[in-house]
Amino acid sequence: MNIPYYGFLAGLPVWSTILLGAALLLGVIFVGAPLWLTTVAITALAFAFGLPWWGWVLLVPPLTVLLLPPLRRALLSNRLLQLMRSSGFLPAISDTEREAIAAGTVWLDGELFSGKPDLARLATADYPDLSDEERAFLDGPVEEVCRMTDDWRVHQERDLPPEVWDYLKKERFFGLIIGKQFGGLGLSPTANSAVVTKLTSRSMPLAITVMVPNSLGPAELLSHYGTEAQKQRWLPALATGDEIPCFALTEPGAGSDAGAIRSTGVVFRAEDGTLMLRLSWNKRYITLAAVASVLGLAFQLHDPDNLLGKGPQPGITCALIPTSTKGVVLGRRHDPMGVPFYNCPTTGAAVVGPLEDAIIGGAAGAGRGWQMLMECLAAGRGISRPATAVGGAQLVARAVGAYAAVRQQFGLPIGRFEGIEEPLARIAGANYLMEASRRYVCGALDAGQKPAVVTAIAKYNTTEIWRSVINDGMDVLGGAAISRGPRNLLANSYAGTPICITVEGANILTRTLMIFGQGAIRCHPYAFREIDAIARNDQHAFDRSFWPHVGHVVRNSVRALLLGLTRGRLTWSPVPGAAGRHWRRLNWASAEFALLADVAMGALGGDLKRKEKITGRFADWFSWLFLASATLRRFEAEGRRNEDLPLLHWSLDTAFARMQQAREGLFDNLRLPVLGHALRWPGGLWARLNPFGKGPTDATGQGAARTLLQPGSQRDRLTQRIHVPNDPHSALGRLEHALQLCSDAEPVLKKLKDAVRQGRLPKARPAQLLDQACEGGILSEAERRLVQDAETARSEAIAVDSFTLDEYLRSSEQGASELAGSR
Repeated sequence: MNIPYYGFLAGLPVWSTILLGAALLLGVIFVGAPLWLTTVAITALAFAFGLPWWGWVLLVPPLTVLLLPPLRRALLSNRLLQLMRSSGFLPAISDTEREAIAAGTVWLDGELFSGKPDLARLATADYPDLSDEERAFLDGPVEEVCRMTDDWRVHQERDLPPEVWDYLKKERFFGLIIGKQFGGLGLSPTANSAVVTKLTSRSMPLAITVMVPNSLGPAELLSHYGTEAQKQRWLPALATGDEIPCFALTEPGAGSDAGAIRSTGVVFRAEDGTLMLRLSWNKRYITLAAVASVLGLAFQLHDPDNLLGKGPQPGITCALIPTSTKGVVLGRRHDPMGVPFYNCPTTGAAVVGPLEDAIIGGAAGAGRGWQMLMECLAAGRGISRPATAVGGAQLVARAVGAYAAVRQQFGLPIGRFEGIEEPLARIAGANYLMEASRRYVCGALDAGQKPAVVTAIAKYNTTEIWRSVINDGMDVLGGAAISRGPRNLLANSYAGTPICITVEGANILTRTLMIFGQGAIRCHPYAFREIDAIARNDQHAFDRSFWPHVGHVVRNSVRALLLGLTRGRLTWSPVPGAAGRHWRRLNWASAEFALLADVAMGALGGDLKRKEKITGRFADWFSWLFLASATLRRFEAEGRRNEDLPLLHWSLDTAFARMQQAREGLFDNLRLPVLGHALRWPGGLWARLNPFGKGPTDATGQGAARTLLQPGSQRDRLTQRIHVPNDPHSALGRLEHALQLCSDAEPVLKKLKDAVRQGRLPKARPAQLLDQACEGGILSEAERRLVQDAETARSEAIAVDSFTLDEYLRSSEQGASELAGSR
């Protein structure tokens, strides 16, 4: 075989030159070179290899067509556009879907979806902490209201005590997000999240009561979209608690599908010429509705006489209605899993008010409600539910770690048994990962981003991980967890877990529709522009999106192949040290995810959004890509602490194992037109032979678990966002007191055990040897008292509540009476 090589190729063996040429071409594609540069590389290689004349005839025309946009549009793009429009291949998007997809911004989720993430950007993303003013509020009023609140009493009396309500109003807890110019605190999203996290660790009803007015509701909607008159009228009163808000969105036929709202508002003109609204609604699951003085309402606006000039059906609109208005019906409560926060139905019939005052934003806000809701929900999902999940999980870590160190079986703390180590490792690792995600997302929100897909990932995954954490905590505490009473720290949280899963977008829907179903279009660098161009029949826009998309697929094919063959080693890490291998795996997993997502989108088109088991697996893969990057960012932001390495490795090994599970599930179940299950054999086999990860090792889990068992700075940092009472007679304070004493007594107990082994003391329980040890000079009197105090504290810490029959029946009768009275 004679090939006329040129330059440095001259004299090289045939196969060496072929491999070198292939490597050069793959390298150009791997780095994502633009089309013109890739064309130059192909042309240069063809020349170097002495391509014959007929080869140039085959090569030059297609390259010329691709390089010249007018020619490309005429010969290829316009025909492809018409074919896609006529075939209905791509999904039709309704106006409400379009607004939902377009809401908010694309943040680092776009990097992860690209298949070629900017690792340096991921490693240096904003990771803000609290300002001095915010820290003072957290250490002052937030600590104080936690101290004032007794969660057992709240559940028994089914409401916050009056003094707590008064304190919340006095310290402007209902105005966390309201600007200082209106009398609010003007906290950042990071601080808002930190407040909710700490309150949750004390009492879920307390956290929800504060959280809801500072999430999606009148204050946020007014701050962003209200008229100046509306802001001046409502925001100062909302900030001081003189007005209590609620927001009525959910109704019997419109839960997660808010676009199906049936509540109506009709525009009409009063006799004096004023534009008015006549509203009717039937809402449920509305937090604070029974005690609210102003009701935010989402409804379908009808304007039969086109008085607003926006047509007869302007669409979903948001309004504010004083609850004293005639026709507003309040006063009833739901009972969500026995967690006593105000969650209520409300109805309204022929409720009339001035349109300019009622509609948020005045007449200009008519029909803009869906946009308002989507943008504000995106931010709310990133703050409220992740904060409650993190607060609950950190409480579990603190309480369960102390209990496992204090509670003994067979003469050893139960935390030293490997069977207990497993759930302790999951609790510790999950806490490290969840706090990383919370801080990461809040960094985006602080910077003004509204990343709809990221916040959906945060809401879904933190609440699901929280469900696992509370289950593990219940298992470790055993009988102490299921015996309700003032000493029990987990039972009320356990009962309330489904609430976090259900609200602000049910988790099933969030996973299968929002994270990937909408995320695939929103985060993909080209998909939304292509779909939009097809819908508008815009030939130039389609051409500018479609061919770069083709190049994107080719690039990710090469990246997935080469990174898979090298297990990510072909790429670089943005940081040195032990985290490097995880960054490289992240790059590899992103490349393969992006490629497989494009294969599914390209092959299934509009049918993909109906295959929710498939989109759910893609959502899992995408979610854990994000959670892994958040955890790596935390490790970097906190100074690459060596003591955190077990937590880092546990979190990342878990993340890649979860990606691997989704990866295998996709190859096993992704059925493509014509090809059927053709991907299953080569793709599935490759995935199993070359996995992203298999999960944490036992040694890694042991290191993670031990962070919870010893008092000290690392345990404090892992649970730094919660309320830890100083009172040794409170539930958590009692455990903390016992942990410290038992830890201090460990060296003394070791002296006793050594004396027994040496024959200086008989075999017996340590508590039975104290007198003899003191008499024999083995222990000092101070050491004796320390062991006695530790044993007393241990007994107190593991005790559970009990009641007289009269106390128990009285408590049951009170709850039954209150429920009966609400019917």
